[in-house]
Parts: sequence; C-alpha cells; structure tokens
Amino acid sequence: MIDWRAIDTVLLDMDGTLLDLHFDSHFWLEHLPRRYAELHRLDEASQEAIRARILREQGTLNWYSLAYWSRELDVDIVALKREVQHLIGLRSDALDFLRWLKRAHPRVVLATNADRESLALKLPLTGLEDYVDAIVSSADLGVPKEAQEFWFLLQEVEPFDPARTLFIDDNAAVLESAREYGIRHLLGIKQPDSRRPEKELEEFIALDRFAAILPGERPGDGEDA
Repeated sequence: MIDWRAIDTVLLDMDGTLLDLHFDSHFWLEHLPRRYAELHRLDEASQEAIRARILREQGTLNWYSLAYWSRELDVDIVALKREVQHLIGLRSDALDFLRWLKRAHPRVVLATNADRESLALKLPLTGLEDYVDAIVSSADLGVPKEAQEFWFLLQEVEPFDPARTLFIDDNAAVLESAREYGIRHLLGIKQPDSRRPEKELEEFIALDRFAAILPGERPGDGEDA
C-alpha cells in the first residue's frame, strides 16, 4: 500500500489516529454534559442542550479549544478531563508503528487539532513526544486542519514535499483538505473509537491496523478500500 522509499515525511493526527477516540467521545458527549448539569444544578434535559451546543462548533478552532469551553460553560474543562484521564490510551498497534517509524527515519510530525492544554494532559500519559520530531497544533497556527490555510502555515514551520508525504487522520474533512492541498499519500482510520462502530471513508483507504502498511505485510491485510 505504501512505498516507503517514496516517503520523506509522515504527518500523524493524534486523537482517533494514534490515540483511541473513546476518551474524547466519552468526555464531550457524556461526562462533560453530566458534570455540567451537576455543577450548575440543572436537570438532565440540560445535558442534551450542551451536547448540541458543543456539536455546533464542530470543525472550528472553538471545537478543539479547552479554554473556549471553560469560558463558555463556566467550568474547569481540564479538571473535568482529569476525572476520566484513565481512558486516555493508544490505539491497538500505534506504539509498534511509532517504534518502526523511529527506526525507519522519515521525519515524523504530530499535526493535531488538539490545543496545547489537551497536549499537556495527553502527552505525559502516552509518551508520544518520544516518537515524533515535532508537534504542531492548529491552535498554534490559528486555523484548524479542515482549512486550506492550515497546510500553507504548516509548510512554513515544518517544510515538507506534499508528493513525498504520508498523512494519516481519522477525519474525512481533514483528509479532503489535505488532498486539496496536494498531499499525495493519504490514509484514514477504520475505527477511531474502540467502543463505537467502524466509520465509512468512501474516498480514502481506511486502516484497521498500522501493521498493514509496514514492509512485509501481506497486500490487502487491514485495509478497506
């Protein structure tokens, strides 16, 4: 699936790609609405209103900003995340893949929409920093990965040749944006959240296991056209 001789740079998403999205799904759609209602002494009906309010920001920087939601909801989002931080974990064979990349020596960049507060929570618990050459947050650049401008700004801080770059992300809108920019090698993730059904990515190959793209894997294993 991947000719590694043609790859100089690997851009990797974090949540849903390297990390199991279950933590984020559970926090934003279950834990936060419930704790918000408790802290503000509201009834259970308010939880659905909070979910809807959160989902309205999907695809924007606000969606990914812990500071924004702390202000908007008048709660300490980081403290609430720490209540369920035991759910933060790597996806299946992500660590094996990162170890292989470190031996193979392409430049590996974590390109994430997670803001710096999210990174400060997750990096110490996962050790991702040990396996990447750089970390770029969309909050640093001022635009989310869904926007074309993100890729131009990323190019300024982390130069890469789009024709010799592999980008893996679980978000179809982000993959489409990367394709529009010209990144040649694009892969999605079949099941970002281990507790939820597999996703359909009609226009992108979706990985079940990272091992499917490593040298020596049988063609077709773990892929979904």
